[in-house]
Amino acid sequence: MNKREINEIKKQFTPEHCTITRICGCYVDSDKDKKTELAQTFLMLTEEENFKYFNIFKNTLSGSIGKNLLNMEFPIEQEREGGTQEFLLRLKSSKLEDETLLEQFYDKVIESYEYPENYYIILIYAAYDVPGKTTDGMENEDASEYVYDYILCSICPVKLTEAGLCYNEKHNSIESRIRDWLVLPPAHGFLFPAFNDRNTDIHGLLYYTKNSEMMQENFIDHTLGCGAPLSYKAQQETFQDIIENSLGDQCDFDTVKTIHENLNEYYEVRKDAEEPPELDKMEIKKLLSDSGVKETALESFDTTYDSIVTDEECPKFTAATVASTRSFDIKMPDVVIKVKPERTDLVETRMIDGRQYILIEVNDSVEVNGINVKNVDVETGEIIE
Repeated sequence: MNKREINEIKKQFTPEHCTITRICGCYVDSDKDKKTELAQTFLMLTEEENFKYFNIFKNTLSGSIGKNLLNMEFPIEQEREGGTQEFLLRLKSSKLEDETLLEQFYDKVIESYEYPENYYIILIYAAYDVPGKTTDGMENEDASEYVYDYILCSICPVKLTEAGLCYNEKHNSIESRIRDWLVLPPAHGFLFPAFNDRNTDIHGLLYYTKNSEMMQENFIDHTLGCGAPLSYKAQQETFQDIIENSLGDQCDFDTVKTIHENLNEYYEVRKDAEEPPELDKMEIKKLLSDSGVKETALESFDTTYDSIVTDEECPKFTAATVASTRSFDIKMPDVVIKVKPERTDLVETRMIDGRQYILIEVNDSVEVNGINVKNVDVETGEIIE
């Protein structure tokens, strides 16, 4: 799913466009016991409750694609009878009205979801009458061709509110605040089936994680059956290993800087595309070639890459994840230099008296601990304007 398709589903989480017909939930305590369950028509909730649930559902479809929102596909075996995809299809087809299926789903989540505290599992079923589009891309409500029905799962931590004092308006007094259990924004969730090309794709789902380094691999593997992808940090580290080991002796400052510049350019040109830009094995090799990497390193690239990426299916690296679009960082044991990624031209290396230095051109004002300092000619002692 791309940004446009995700936003199209998120737009339904308002009173005017709501297509949710049923909501179910299960509150689980820290001992993995079910404390209470909910199952009812969504529109029977109060208006205030509706708005709060809408915010949870919107959060479950928020964040960056490739970091917080991950497109996943089911292996063929999971689409057979007894597989995770086949179970989710039955759950969706029941419109969340089959109590046995709901209990089985809750049990699967509780068994695989690793969280030591209380949490709230929320499931909704919705049927979206997808409007057609005119030749100029405008939606046409009267030209709807099919209904996309789906389930959305949100898993929300539940925390005890902080102890403290509060003002009691009724008694006009300051007193101890009553502590209660508060449902927080979702930490994980998923949309099934995927809404690809504005159509139902039962072979995939969209997974959400608030923290890209807390993927819930066990939940993904056993409840969803999709296989956990590389996390945000793991993508960065794997990509860096590929570059460093591929370059070998050529992994010098100037070459790495050129790769950084070309990678950022690759991302900038494609960042507004509907599909998030990605790099596969061949595109990484082309990136190295375009950055002036020597032929000897390119000849050994395939072997180096395969020794680092051992999965049978070669992953694609999200360009937004592996590109340093916010800063160009130079780190040494005692010094850290951060440069705007588009101004790497200000930094160069130079040999002086047999020692290598990193030089930064001074062409504007300089601050030291917030104090504006003057640029002084070291030979004459005169201030450089």
